[in-house]
Amino acid sequence: MKKRILFIDRDGTLIEEPADEQIDSFEKLKFVKGMFRNLAFIREKLDFDFVMVSNQDGLGTDAFPEDTFWPVHNFILQTLAGEGITFDEILIDPHFPEDNAPTRKPNTGLVEKYIQDTEHYDIENSFVIGDRETDRTFAQNIGCKSLILSDENMSWEKISEILFAGERIAEVKRTTKETDIHIKVNLDGTGKCDISTGLGFFDHMLEQIGKHGMIDLTIHTKGDLEVDEHHTIEDTAIALGECILNALGSKRGIERYGYSLPMDDCLCSVALDFGGRPWLVWDAEFKREKIGEMPTEMFLHFFKSLSDAAKMNLNIKAEGQNEHHKIEGIFKALARSLKMAVKRDIYHYELPSTKGML
Repeated sequence: MKKRILFIDRDGTLIEEPADEQIDSFEKLKFVKGMFRNLAFIREKLDFDFVMVSNQDGLGTDAFPEDTFWPVHNFILQTLAGEGITFDEILIDPHFPEDNAPTRKPNTGLVEKYIQDTEHYDIENSFVIGDRETDRTFAQNIGCKSLILSDENMSWEKISEILFAGERIAEVKRTTKETDIHIKVNLDGTGKCDISTGLGFFDHMLEQIGKHGMIDLTIHTKGDLEVDEHHTIEDTAIALGECILNALGSKRGIERYGYSLPMDDCLCSVALDFGGRPWLVWDAEFKREKIGEMPTEMFLHFFKSLSDAAKMNLNIKAEGQNEHHKIEGIFKALARSLKMAVKRDIYHYELPSTKGML
């Protein structure tokens, strides 16, 4: 079986990097928050080889004598080993950036043996773990994936979750005589949205799901708007529900349940259960025929279709005077409910059900 590799940076990833970018004394040494628990978990539970790859600018020169580097470095390794974290190989490049050395990250000279030995190493499913854009480029040059701590919403907790339980990304394409839909969902995203349905207000509502649920959401819908809005809204809900259900995967470790929030004069509640039994309770009345281009009669229909396709129980209530605020509050409450319900705990990686299935 081919081995997967974690190419792990040192400064800024395992230990905090000081302003002068040089750990040459014990006074400067501070370990990155959450690293010990999560890296030890990865080492114990998963089958990755650990390879440290670190640039140490000018190591061995008068500016960075080796006798100031190795005592601290060896202490780092000993401390990590005491927590069950050991490395299969440690690779250090001492060149300055201006040297343009082939062994300095993001160049791949130090790790060519892993790249070339396709018989023994699964590079495509390996990862670089680092904190800089150069680490991302290093991963691209190697041909593997990257997990970068400086990215929004990334932490050692998130790194261990992704490596242990996988990314929760799904894509659905749905084409009928009435609509052509492409949806992509990343449940562990940062709220990036690319939404176009031909209905401006509908786009605005769907964006609330991504933004407030911290879900990366791509929705491209082309529907028969020359007829009316019905098929565009209904089919988007169906495809979005399917996409969320697929992204959830086994549902192991999720919170399962999820939220009430006020919006100006309105109070909106969306209680959610990913228990596998679709149901909708709808307690919201709208007096206007349309908000933007979206018929208010389609609100209930959207959430019913979403509930059915995602196999989730939705209980939705809204009270207030402003019709725009009510429906926007509902979508925002749905987003927060989703964020709560899909949260995973890999240290309690079980199905949240006494039945043993969801």
